[in-house]
Amino acid sequence: MRTYKQLLLANQAWATELTDERADFFAQQTAGQCPEFLWIGSSDSRVSPEQMTQTPPGDMLLHRNMANLVKHDDHNLMALIEHAVTTLKVRHIIVCGHYGCVGSTAAVTGTATGSMAAWLDTARQVYEDHREDIDAQDGQEARVNRFVEVNVRDQLVNLARTAPVQQAFAAGAELFLHGWVYDIRDGLIRPMMEIDAATPLDAVPRPERVLLTTEERIAAGDEVLVAATTR
Repeated sequence: MRTYKQLLLANQAWATELTDERADFFAQQTAGQCPEFLWIGSSDSRVSPEQMTQTPPGDMLLHRNMANLVKHDDHNLMALIEHAVTTLKVRHIIVCGHYGCVGSTAAVTGTATGSMAAWLDTARQVYEDHREDIDAQDGQEARVNRFVEVNVRDQLVNLARTAPVQQAFAAGAELFLHGWVYDIRDGLIRPMMEIDAATPLDAVPRPERVLLTTEERIAAGDEVLVAATTR
């Protein structure tokens, strides 16, 4: 178990490594930022966007919340989208869900209480809107996986309907919205869909399944999961 002191020591080592490679690294950071990406993803501790995409500081804006929701009454996120699109002119916004999402599981099972339940009201609506598709899956793992996928789809559409994105589309800005899922079982990101200015938002289809169950992947001979089950 790492203590908080180990976090501070790791920070010192990280800063030293960067300045050893490039003495003016942090001086350049103070000159401002010009990121190409805005990432909207989960708060889960197992999902580290900068690390898993090897993105250096200054190249990606981050917003993380439970179940990677895009709520129009979330002023924190709305302010960031406005800043990213209008001021920083990011070209790509990514909404990324992930396998094993606690918020997604709670949305499907209806087990959330208190503040978690209040936050997940949007997620519960996603479940209701796609209930037939989700409930048709075989077993809870498959149902949660399917929720993760359609939730990314719905949040991407919510993102596309925000005022800053609509204004950027209307102005002809180069802006692309990406719907991805991250599989913590093998560390790989699986792209599902993309929205741009030409996409009719009332006709965005549900994505194809990309998060197979563990049983399905083992049956297909997935080397990572087969090895994990035979240790």
